[in-house]
Parts: sequence; C-alpha cells; structure tokens
Amino acid sequence: MTLTLHVDTAAWRSQLAAVRADTPGLVPVVKGNGYGFGRGLLGAEAARLGVAAVAVGTAAEVDSVLETFPGDVLVLSPWHPAVDGPAPPGGDERVVRTVSSPAGLAVLAAAGGHRVVVEVLTSMRRHGLAPDELAGVRALLDDVRLEGFALHLPIDVGQLSRVEEVESLIARLWGAELPVRRLWLSHLTPDELAGLHDSHPDVDLRARVGTRLWLGDRSAFAARATVLDVHAVRRSDRFGYRQRRAPGAGHLLVVGGGTAHGIGLEAPKQVRGVTQRAKVAAIGGLEATGRALSPFTVAGRQRWFAEPPHMQVSMVWLPDDVEPPAIGAEVDVDVRMTTTTFDRVVLE
Repeated sequence: MTLTLHVDTAAWRSQLAAVRADTPGLVPVVKGNGYGFGRGLLGAEAARLGVAAVAVGTAAEVDSVLETFPGDVLVLSPWHPAVDGPAPPGGDERVVRTVSSPAGLAVLAAAGGHRVVVEVLTSMRRHGLAPDELAGVRALLDDVRLEGFALHLPIDVGQLSRVEEVESLIARLWGAELPVRRLWLSHLTPDELAGLHDSHPDVDLRARVGTRLWLGDRSAFAARATVLDVHAVRRSDRFGYRQRRAPGAGHLLVVGGGTAHGIGLEAPKQVRGVTQRAKVAAIGGLEATGRALSPFTVAGRQRWFAEPPHMQVSMVWLPDDVEPPAIGAEVDVDVRMTTTTFDRVVLE
C-alpha cells in the first residue's frame, strides 16, 4: 500500500452533514473514481446521510454502488440505442435511467417497465431534448415510469442566471403540457435552490451534488505516498529509464504513486488573466527543458521529478542539503482527487 488517502473521519462527515442540511433533496453524485474515495465507500456514506437516491456516471458503475447503497441509483449518462445496443431489462426497481433523445425514449418505452428521467437541453448543450422535441415525446411517457426531468446547468453564468434558465425551461415544459412534478438539477447553490423551492413548492427538486459534498473541506483528508527507496548520487551519475545525469550531489527518492494512480496526469485548465497565462507558459518552458515539478512535498517544499513518473512509482530529486526521509516514511502529495486512484483509503 504505497499511495494512501488519510481521512479525518469526524471532520469529513461533519462536512457531509452540513451539505446535507443545507441541500433539501440532496442526490450525492458517486461517479468515476468516486472522487478519490471509491464509489463503494461513497455509497455507504450516502446511506449514512439517509438520502433517497444517488447518481452514478455510467451504467457500468451501477453495481458497485448498489452493493453499499440501499436506495435508488440514477445513471447520468443518457441511454441511446445507437450507443448502448438493445434495450436493457426494465425489471430493476432501483435503477433510474436518463434519456435525452426521442429515439432513446421510444426504445425504452417499447421495452416497458423502465424508470426514466428525461433530460432537457440547457445552455451546457451537452445532452438533452431540444425545445422543439418536447411536445413530440409526450405520448411516449405513458409507457415508462417517469421519474422527472433533468437539467444539467453550467457552472459559470451565461446569458441567463442559472435560476432564470431553470424558470425558462420549466415554462417550456409546461408549454409542452409535460408533467413537471420532479426536477433533477445540478450546479445550483443552496440559496438558488431555496429560491426555486419558494417559487415552485409543488415541484420535488432533487439537487445532484458531487464536488461540494465530497471535496468541500480539503483539510479533512490528505494524500500521502510511501518512500520505497533512497539512493545517494553524485554529480553526473546516471539514473532512470533514460539514463539522465544527476545535476549535482543529492538523493533520488523512489516513492509510491505513478501513472496508474494518476500521478503526473492533468486535465486541461481554464486559463484566465495575464498572471495565469504567464504561469502556464513558465511551466511549459520548464517542461520543454526536461524539468517538471512533482506533486510530492519533502521538507516543506514541492520537489522536482527526477524523470517522468513510472507506472506505479515515481523518482523524485532531492538536493544534497535536504535530509532524505527514511524508507517507509510517508510524504505529502498534492493530487487532483477526481483523477487519482489510491491503493487504500484509511478512515481515521
């Protein structure tokens, strides 16, 4: 066990309870790598919160959550016959499928027995029925068990505020004579949700929340890597796959965590402003010369990769004036939780 997520259980659960309290209709999102904690563990924590439903990203993630969560599981990725093939059996009482196309809804309606959430296109423009498609699906709803409509909203505000966009889409649903009894919503603040509750007391609002729930208090958990080996080197000693030369006397630390864990992998960033652009340009310039800052911290400073991370370990350069940690010690790692797979998660 070389890459470990340590969780201050009391502090973390206090954060979860706070979000539960200020989010009526909370639907925890339990998808992908389970925000670093793992989907099974998050399913169990959602059960502790007493929520009625959770949401997963894909149908392949359903079983891992059904094992630890006793309620309903909503699949966020829309079902479509061209992508998913023949209609799945409709007999699983706990699985709710999302559809975002007339074709998908028609096939599930013909199969019978499916619990369905119909997604409506928002300014995100990712999935959803377009406004001119709404009236055409009304007859199909008689042959599914309609669990409501879904609106996936953007994080940043566009031409309309998020609340204005929700109000506009509710009006369109009503205009198409569709039954707006439950809405599944994303990326709304507690205040925005409260305002919608006041405006539509007869609509059951379900708020899908992932990052704000599980990662809202970063001080409640910490990633640490185990030091697996320490090697003293002299200037110009060769090392690693590519036999680079050591830039001076120092130590090579072999630490747990490599590309299989997500170490060294990055999602593209939204860059805004001159300062951010300058930082990104500087990092790119350093990488062009073969230098890359690692996420591992030793003696209070983030250290350089000695070479690109391997599959399950990384080699980190430590200057000669820094005392190396002992084999078996742990060092802090600054990772992106949604792209990291830990060897173990320890609830402390």
